Amino acid sequence: MRSVCMYFQLHQPYRLKWFWPDDSKGFERYFDVAINRNIFEKVASKCYVPATTLLADLVEQHEGDFKFSVSITGTLLSQCEKWNPDVLDIFQRLADSKCVEFLDETNYHSLAGLFDSKDEFREEVKTHHDITSELLGVKPQIFRNTELLYNNSVAEAVSSMGYKAILTEGVDQLLQSRSPNHVYKAKDCDIAVLMRNYKMSDDIGYRFSARWWEEYPLTADKWACWASREQGDCLNIFMDYETFGEHQWADTGIFDFMRALPDEVLSKNIEFNTPSEVVDRYGPVGEIDVGDFNTISWADMERDTSAWLGNDMQRRCFEEAKGLGPYVKRTKDPELINIWKHLLTSDHYYYMSTKWLGDGDVHSYFSIHNSPYDAAINFMAVFLDFKSCVFRKLAEMDE
Repeated sequence: MRSVCMYFQLHQPYRLKWFWPDDSKGFERYFDVAINRNIFEKVASKCYVPATTLLADLVEQHEGDFKFSVSITGTLLSQCEKWNPDVLDIFQRLADSKCVEFLDETNYHSLAGLFDSKDEFREEVKTHHDITSELLGVKPQIFRNTELLYNNSVAEAVSSMGYKAILTEGVDQLLQSRSPNHVYKAKDCDIAVLMRNYKMSDDIGYRFSARWWEEYPLTADKWACWASREQGDCLNIFMDYETFGEHQWADTGIFDFMRALPDEVLSKNIEFNTPSEVVDRYGPVGEIDVGDFNTISWADMERDTSAWLGNDMQRRCFEEAKGLGPYVKRTKDPELINIWKHLLTSDHYYYMSTKWLGDGDVHSYFSIHNSPYDAAINFMAVFLDFKSCVFRKLAEMDE
């Protein structure tokens, strides 16, 4: 192995309140400000502040030898602006280092990439690009879609917007006998594809504190040795940023692991590279063709869209939200459009999943609802009230 390419995803949604019609209006009629702020502040104190401070210190300590990439959703950036601008200042420290590459994605961490038309998708990506540029002074050239959702039409849309590469999951069925540790090219368009090595990523992100795991405890030296034995050009390690301090609590030793990791990897004659550096350095070794009617992701065992669209409740809510889009846009009302875009956030549909065992546990961990059925019922209550507001606005415009 010649290169390690680390990428971290940062996201917090605006969660829906348990809806009952009242006199409140606009965004706060549907979204729970108190819960969202409470969760943001908790995760900021456990993860965003200590993890970003640690990573920024490591970047400075290694004087250009330790590099990685991040993407921060627009929803999280807006929460930072509202509730703790100091967190933005720490992210700015990463941007100023020139060793951290910021990536673009859909501003609302939405499922817009699954629409037949890619107009809304492109609009959300541009919004994210503009906000990231304004707040952090960076202009991303690499793209990661919500939850690494990827198909040929998404790759084509992203390529048409001028991005150099797109990140996705190294799904075994898609790769077959090929390794995720190379650069690939998307079918029929000029964009590179970086595939996540899910085993090496999940060893840190999911199994780090698992006492049932035969490799527990995981040390930086052990992981770096595994990395050195991997075959290929680039080891793509993609994970949630909340791995540090939230999913893996501080008392698991996750911060100590990360503090030691750069030295251990570098001692094995492996470089750290950003996604842009990887695609500039290594040529594609093959083509990625998902097919027009299939979509892959990094979620659950299936690694498809079933985490969000796997049951009738999820599909019904998604289709209703998608179908309302043209009517919302027709109002030209910025507040209504903003609410609708936030209703496309993937988390709402994720909470409705009825999967069992390990995947089900993960879904319920992130949800504030008692059950997936409560999540679906509440979403539809919000949606129907919002829908009535949209058509009332259209009726007023026609008078």
